[in-house]
Amino acid sequence: MTPLVYLGAALAEIAGCFAFWAWLRLDKSIWWLVPGVAALALFAYLLTLVEAEHAGRAFAAYGGVYIAASLAWLWLAEGARPDRWDLIGGAVCLTGAAIILFGPRGS
Repeated sequence: MTPLVYLGAALAEIAGCFAFWAWLRLDKSIWWLVPGVAALALFAYLLTLVEAEHAGRAFAAYGGVYIAASLAWLWLAEGARPDRWDLIGGAVCLTGAAIILFGPRGS
């Protein structure tokens, strides 16, 4: 369930942030902020569903997923294909996220 929650959170955060980007950088209507704020609220809610003992650990692991999802957004929504350095960096971040979230912890 955690990977799906992280994916949903990443899509919601990227969509919400892009709404602000569109308004401020692409001269779109201020009404873009309405779904943008809703998406950001959904993002915050979804992160509370992650099974982690501490919020900071859940947020840190999410960072790697966010980076990978942002590279997918770059390609699919903006039409700019990630280069090999983007892909290598994304893979490193996902590996780090997995280590943070699923690493064995002593009591």
